[in-house]
Amino acid sequence: MLQQVNGHNPRSDGQAREYLREDLQEFLDGEVLLFQLDDLTRVNPVTLETVLRCLQARYMADRFYTNAGCTLVALNPFKPIPQLYSPELMREYHAAPQPQKLKPHVFTVGEQTYRNVKSLIEPVNQSIVVSGESGAGKTWTSRCLMKFYAVVAASPASWETHKIAERIEQRILNSNPVMEAFGNACTLRNNNSSRFGKFIQLQLNRAQQMTGAAVQTYLLEKTRVACQASSERNFHIFYQICKGASEDERLQWHLPEGAAFSWLPNPERSLEEDCFEVTREAMLHLGIDTPTQNNIFKVLAGLLHLGNIQFAASEDEAQPCQPMDDAKCSVRTASLLLGLPEDVLLETVQIRTIRAGRQQQVFRKPCPRAECDTRRDCLAKLIYARLFDWLVSVINSSICADTDSWTTFIGLLDVYGFESFPDNSLEQLCINYANEKLQQHFVAHYLRAQQEEYAVEGLEWSFVNYQDNQACLDLIEGSPISICSLINEECRLNRPSSAAQLQTRIETALAGSPCLGHNKLSREPSFIVVHYAGPVRYHTAGLVEKNKDPVPPELTRLLQQSQDPLLMGLFPTNPKEKTQEEPSGQSRNPVLTVVSKFKASLEQLLQVLHSTTPHYIRCIKPNSQGQAQTFVQEEVLSQLEACGLVETIHISAAGFPIRISHQNFVERYKLLRRLRPHTSSGPHSPHPAKGLPEWCPHSEEAMLEPLIQDILHTLPVLTQAAATPGDSAEAMPAPMHCGRTKVFITDSMLELLECGRAQVLEQCARCIQGGWRRHRHREQARQRRAAMLIQAAIRSWLTRKHIQRLHAAATVIKHAWQKWRIRMAYLAAKELDGVEEKHFSQAPCSLSTSPLQTRFLEAIIRLWPLGLVLANTAMGVSSFQRKLVVWACLHLPRGSPSSYSVQTAQQDQAGVTSIRALPQGSIKFHCRKSPLRYADICPEPSPYSVTGFNQILLERHRLIHM
Repeated sequence: MLQQVNGHNPRSDGQAREYLREDLQEFLDGEVLLFQLDDLTRVNPVTLETVLRCLQARYMADRFYTNAGCTLVALNPFKPIPQLYSPELMREYHAAPQPQKLKPHVFTVGEQTYRNVKSLIEPVNQSIVVSGESGAGKTWTSRCLMKFYAVVAASPASWETHKIAERIEQRILNSNPVMEAFGNACTLRNNNSSRFGKFIQLQLNRAQQMTGAAVQTYLLEKTRVACQASSERNFHIFYQICKGASEDERLQWHLPEGAAFSWLPNPERSLEEDCFEVTREAMLHLGIDTPTQNNIFKVLAGLLHLGNIQFAASEDEAQPCQPMDDAKCSVRTASLLLGLPEDVLLETVQIRTIRAGRQQQVFRKPCPRAECDTRRDCLAKLIYARLFDWLVSVINSSICADTDSWTTFIGLLDVYGFESFPDNSLEQLCINYANEKLQQHFVAHYLRAQQEEYAVEGLEWSFVNYQDNQACLDLIEGSPISICSLINEECRLNRPSSAAQLQTRIETALAGSPCLGHNKLSREPSFIVVHYAGPVRYHTAGLVEKNKDPVPPELTRLLQQSQDPLLMGLFPTNPKEKTQEEPSGQSRNPVLTVVSKFKASLEQLLQVLHSTTPHYIRCIKPNSQGQAQTFVQEEVLSQLEACGLVETIHISAAGFPIRISHQNFVERYKLLRRLRPHTSSGPHSPHPAKGLPEWCPHSEEAMLEPLIQDILHTLPVLTQAAATPGDSAEAMPAPMHCGRTKVFITDSMLELLECGRAQVLEQCARCIQGGWRRHRHREQARQRRAAMLIQAAIRSWLTRKHIQRLHAAATVIKHAWQKWRIRMAYLAAKELDGVEEKHFSQAPCSLSTSPLQTRFLEAIIRLWPLGLVLANTAMGVSSFQRKLVVWACLHLPRGSPSSYSVQTAQQDQAGVTSIRALPQGSIKFHCRKSPLRYADICPEPSPYSVTGFNQILLERHRLIHM
């Protein structure tokens, strides 16, 4: 296989081994540079030994994430590294133009899935499968991804939506400690091992903002409540309430300091997960108030006391087994905490009710000691399973968004890792069966599907051998005969189950399977299944009973009588409700077994994964002791072999992990043709299919090919633009391949296409912005011109009105002036007719009959031109400036009338003597520029002879001297 991949010529086995040894030695000599290899596809040659040494070098250099083509390898550091998961680092990966060029990190996978959702490339929904052994760090990786999405998938526009988004994100993050407290436990391999599988669906709206989430759980290991292996612990929540309860709470829950409980092994062991306050605060944020929390913890304390009830064997089979003396107090306390009648609780556990015959006659049979213990354990498991499901429903109701408010999702699958313990039962069989299905999904998606699809699409591909686990899956779930079908058949048979008989049936019916083995030296009945991660031996004792998971109906009726508010909600008294625990007596339908339910839920999960774009994170455990800076090569090597990492590297290094249909490729990247230089002619002109309808069914195939070729011709432009002087030819992205129905590209090429698309969109946005600015400027100029025209029209109208008022005032003044001049002429004529020969100096005094009339006449003579000037001066001129204008325009003498002298003719002159005064000086009207605003405007010719102020002033001057 190695020779085929690397292109070596065939040679003898000895020469091949020598060549490989030389290459390996050459590679190991440069160990000082191994930690710089961020991608295992750059390792040459790609072998288990070289990959192992590279991971070890990076682990010792505190570089815990490494790319392996399409997979991210995560090594558990077993120590806190806050700076590796800080919010600042999250924003750095989110804001990076090309996150793939940064150091490998779990945030790289998170950002890639988030950008895939934003790009709307089908399938839009994303899923991240976090796989690995128990203790490899799957739960921590899922927690980091949730924190990453809570930080980057929130950009609300208003303060109110910001608070809503913060509340949703906080609730999603708070669901982790609650589910870990009730669903995780300390096992032989991991202090915080998930004893259930969960698929977290992070819901995003059209703006790619996180609006909610939903949690789906798989196969809770409820048997751990009543049965724990050696050196293991119960669920974390039991230790939290015993260590973190206050004095009042201890009295209320009957948990005295130092009390011993049989279902609480290893209480002296302190773990980081034993933090009661964190769990309580998280439950409070999820909407579970303090009284409800106290009710939950009271029920859990009741389960602990229920586990202390031990029965003594009865000598008479007709008499029920009685509790031991030291257990009577536990019976009282358990019944008090669970809200059950003490005598009814004890009677239900001691006596079994049997319904037989057509008349459904009821028989009561005392149970032996072993059956009493089984019924007690069944009661505890039933309560805890219902409580866990109720918590999941509360979490979903708190964090799940409305169906109309989200359009896409990112799924996080945190499923239990592959397990192999000294004693393996039905739980380990289901867990390893789920891991086999996920491994097959990975192989189908990245290995087998690539090879088959490449062949169908016409790609030249050197096939690589890979480990196919279909034979193991056929052994576990195949039809018509498999391990699951045989176990279910034993459950349907109305007979006692025998462990040895079940072993014989499995070995006989499935003897031809290559993945089935058996240990002849084992004293206990068992069978061996050779999984992809290694062989595991399963004990058949108790396998059928666990698969039946029988719940006696009287136990359910007992819990329906509880006065506890929480148990009343978990076990409602509804006679119409037919549950699995209470089947109808007339029904012959088989009850769903644990294997059947788990298989159905697993198939549903795989359907969701197949409808999304999957991403894989392989978690590796460096050592089984959980010690930092410790790398055990043998343990890591077995994990690398189990997950098929070397085959993944081979195919990822030479393949095209991204494939897009022709139509989707053209729809998304056809705008890249703008980057291609325009040519006058040729088969690949920028718009070769311009005359064709865009998506006509008959011409679709004919037009897709030239469009794709146009896009492909833009690749040199994109490559040239993305190249830097420091880049080598090997660093440039590999060319894409156009198959028969799909386009195959690498991650780097996809990144290059997206950068080119963003560049074209930016250019288009700039053109749109420029056009909009020009349009806006034209509109503003047009509005300004319109406003100026309106203002000019208004000013013209006001001017016309103002001129009309001036003409009216001037007409009034002229009429008054004419009347006044006529009167003055009349008075002068009258004065000439009746004058006596006396000195002229007395003449002015005779004009007025009284001093009052004289002063009134002088005021009129002096003030009328001033009013005319002030009425026509420029608007905005102050009173003092108006006076200056008046005195500058009218140089009027300010003396009294007596100061002016009138010259008369000599006595000896002939002719008529005139009393008209001679001018004392030249009276001129100097007006280079009229002070009046509209002095040069004459709307219509005046009928009067007086056209200006000069004539008026001359006439006034003459009258004064008369």
